[in-house]
Amino acid sequence: MSEAKHRYQARAIATLWRCLAGRRLGTLWRLARLAGPLVHRFSRREREVTEINLREVFPDLDSQSRRRLARASLTHSTATMLELGFAWMAPPERVEASILAVHGRELLDEARASGQGVIVLAPHFGNWEVLNFWLSGHFPFTAMYEPPKLPDLDPVIRDGRERMGASLVPTNPRGVAALLKALKRAEAVGILPDQEPDWGSGVFAPFYGRPAYTATLLPKLVARTRARVVTGVARRLPGQGFEIHFLAADQRVYSPDEVESATGVNACVEAAIALEPAQYQWEYKRYRKVIEEQQGHPDHGSFRLY
Repeated sequence: MSEAKHRYQARAIATLWRCLAGRRLGTLWRLARLAGPLVHRFSRREREVTEINLREVFPDLDSQSRRRLARASLTHSTATMLELGFAWMAPPERVEASILAVHGRELLDEARASGQGVIVLAPHFGNWEVLNFWLSGHFPFTAMYEPPKLPDLDPVIRDGRERMGASLVPTNPRGVAALLKALKRAEAVGILPDQEPDWGSGVFAPFYGRPAYTATLLPKLVARTRARVVTGVARRLPGQGFEIHFLAADQRVYSPDEVESATGVNACVEAAIALEPAQYQWEYKRYRKVIEEQQGHPDHGSFRLY
């Protein structure tokens, strides 16, 4: 695609976000309910990955229940995309007013009061941009950031995520150094725990009983800073707003053993998903590295369709 087409596409997306920023959350949810079934029907990749993941993690569900859950999940994912303009561009007082409750804030307050930094594990659940808005508006907050594929969207997204005071750092050793410094200042940092890292930056650890390649950044940060760990999500209350949940971390995240710590990280993600499985973004290929490991072996089991 030419640079001109890239610029046109980026402008169109940014314009759409600005238009949607002025809409009520109820309107955005109604749009998501209309578009979600279309995504399920016509977006083959998202549908198939979602359904394969749900089959792996909820094997006891009957096929009809899994299809319903897949449609509901894709509707929530659609709602998240429609809400990006709201989270990034709506007046801050509107976004703040949409957060109807905050559960577990004492977990953050206690850690900071004791002089420790806080690592917030933020799975792709509900609307994680609303979580970023709240965190960066209430605490010194640092998070890693990878620029989008469309370069012209970079300033739009960066402005949206930093407007409440968040500090975005690159996903490289310089960014890791910035996270370490923030934690040593007893600040909060955010980590996405459910994205597959590159080979060499993770270990295989169980996720719903299946091995999933999981990043080892967290045990390294904990070992260097003695930071406390919490899980954070912004759960959608369809058409009304959001409620933020902070959950105590599985104690295994503090293990110096990287596999044990990664197992704890995945348990934290599972605990967040349990709040409402339909609000998790099941389109991520969490088990992809297993397939890459198994290449050349005759029996890939149910992963063959991935």
